[in-house]
Amino acid sequence: MARPSLDLGVGGKIFYSATAKGSRARCFYRDHDGVRREVERGGTSKAAATRALKLALRDRLRVAVGDGDITPETTMKVLGEAWFAEQQKKDRSPNTLAAYRTTLDRHVYPALGGVKARQVTVGTADRFFSAVTTKSGPGAARIARTVLSGMCAMAARLDAMDRNVVRDAGQITRPEPKPVSKALGAAQLRQLRALLTYDERARRRDIPDLVDMLIATGARIGEVCGIVWDAVDLDAGTVEIRSTVVRITGQGLINKPRPKSKAGHRLLLLPAWAVAMLRTRHHGQNSDEVVFPAQMGGLRDPSNTQADIRDAVNDAGFPGLTSHLFGRRSVATLLDGDGHTPRQIADVLGHANPSITLSTYMGRKVSNPGAAETLAVLAI
Repeated sequence: MARPSLDLGVGGKIFYSATAKGSRARCFYRDHDGVRREVERGGTSKAAATRALKLALRDRLRVAVGDGDITPETTMKVLGEAWFAEQQKKDRSPNTLAAYRTTLDRHVYPALGGVKARQVTVGTADRFFSAVTTKSGPGAARIARTVLSGMCAMAARLDAMDRNVVRDAGQITRPEPKPVSKALGAAQLRQLRALLTYDERARRRDIPDLVDMLIATGARIGEVCGIVWDAVDLDAGTVEIRSTVVRITGQGLINKPRPKSKAGHRLLLLPAWAVAMLRTRHHGQNSDEVVFPAQMGGLRDPSNTQADIRDAVNDAGFPGLTSHLFGRRSVATLLDGDGHTPRQIADVLGHANPSITLSTYMGRKVSNPGAAETLAVLAI
């Protein structure tokens, strides 16, 4: 009767032979390609040779089931580059890719770059996240967790790891939330808009009109900086939010052809005072020119614009006021106070829809036309 063949990933009976330095253990092993191969290891004693052989079979199993260049012996730096290349092929935001790249270079590689995939444990991940939290804060640690989890998930898919060990790591402690600043009311927003028109430096930097657009739309500052004239319909009184200005390392400023999320692509009806402001600004510019260019032309840097706005609102007597507070949060508060539903407010702000059904609904027309009527009270 023929001897049954070994199952894949299984070793057979161990045989021993004496050597000048001790003993040698050997057995046949069926690799995952189906080929039966002999594996042997030596040691100072029979027991030592047996342990060495069993370790070799364990590691051989883990290496054999890997895919391509990613195996249990692959270092985390090589794995990280493979994972990042995979992310670049996906529809990731440039800012997201930049954050991943920074996290890999600044945190993951210095701490784990030389570690092999099979050596990463739950404890390794826990200690890594703790170190990043101590050095750079919980925000950086949460991004590091996302990156390392993605890397380990990729390794697990390729059988280079038994599982994604990050899933079992401890949670990153969040700091106590900061007190939420109170949104501005209609009277305060009208006052802010009026005061900015008297500020010579703010006018020179084109801040009053830009602030008007932030308040009229509730849009993010990058989205307002990215509005081109082709997205504005002065006759209909609408603006389409369809891009956002971001700075990419090595490329500079770009007008990314989609907002922060799918829900961010929206068509807004403007209050009459905002339409009047845009009519005053329009002087036959090309359709692809931005409505709010930099002083020297071209795209405005959202970060630099934030600094200009900060100077202007401080001079106007509103220290600490941010574009997010007087724009998005105050607009949302005004709309809520006037009876608009959360769904309608989410449409204006470009937030994700409150249910799966609505989140997949495409081709919406003008988002909440009543918003323009509510914001009309801000006219000065």
